[in-house]
Amino acid sequence: MAKQTDASKAEALRDSSREELERQIKELRDEQFNLRFQHSTGQLENTARMRQVRREIARIKTVLNERREAAET
Repeated sequence: MAKQTDASKAEALRDSSREELERQIKELRDEQFNLRFQHSTGQLENTARMRQVRREIARIKTVLNERREAAET
């Protein structure tokens, strides 16, 4: 399977409902908390995942903000 680009990830997010996006953000924030905890205790093996989660959260928040701004105009 081909690697998904950032643009195609954003397009997939744009097709999701607001409730689905908010659920994904909650799950990612929980994962981010657990990753930070593992990092602080020295148990984190995949440190790159912290960056991936942070960027996924930002990508979802960007889509939600685009929708909010579009609704205001």
